[in-house]
This record gives sequence, structure tokens and C-alpha cells, in this order.
Amino acid sequence: MKLILTQEVEGLGAPGEIVEVKDGYGRNYLVPRGLAIRWTKGAEKQIQTIKRARDARAIKGKEHASEVKNQLEGLAVKLDVKAGGTGRLFGAVTPADVAGAIKSAGGPLVEKRAIEIATPIKTTGKHEVSVQLHPEVAATVNLEVVAG
Repeated sequence: MKLILTQEVEGLGAPGEIVEVKDGYGRNYLVPRGLAIRWTKGAEKQIQTIKRARDARAIKGKEHASEVKNQLEGLAVKLDVKAGGTGRLFGAVTPADVAGAIKSAGGPLVEKRAIEIATPIKTTGKHEVSVQLHPEVAATVNLEVVAG
């Protein structure tokens, strides 16, 4: 069975790659979990477009990652969340929330997969979040969580 991966699959490939797998593995595991889609000419063209868009916003090299790191560390990122009277959040802050807050603060577009939250953020206040920009470059973002 010929499939196009939509997400990273360990031991198989990266997003956008066309892979050949056994029918049962593709039909019963990869496709139902959204890790892959069936290969067609139209789907392949769509994946090529997605790849080009991802490459355009991807960080190119260590120097570019260092520039983005300086940009991120100079930002004052503020995130409005729903919280109770004691400052405890209804839920937790997710990497997608952090990526949105960085963009709102005027920062660069950061993929949510690159954001690492060491301990779950469940209270208001100041927190530090790590952003892995390159295998050798990581930025620390100071995030202020406020009740909104």
C-alpha cells in the first residue's frame, strides 16, 4: 500500500514522504490515527505545496536560529487565560497557546512542536518555556500568564 505520511513516524519517515507499507499496517494503524493518507496524484501535489510552505517558514541554519533566539528572548510574552480566584487555571497552558502568544506579542512564527514546557503551567504568574529552534540552539521565553 502506498501512503503519504502526514506526521513523523519512527522508523518509517518524515511528514510528506511517500512510503510503501503492508496493507494491514496502513489500513489499520497509520490511516485511522491520522499519521498518513492514501497516495494519489492530487494528494501528492497537495503535500508538495505544504512542504514548500513549511520550508519557507522553517529555520535555515544555526545563524538564522541564533537570530530568532535573540528575537524570542527579547520579547515580553503575555498570555490571557481563564483562571479561578486563587490564580489556578481551568486546565493547563499548551504549546499551541504559547505559540499563539508569541505571535501576538510580535514574535516570529514558532511551531508548537518546538515548544517544550518542562512542568505543566497551571497557575498564573511568570513562567519559563523552552523553544528548540535548531538541534544546537534553544531559546528561553519568559511567559507571563494572567487571568483574563
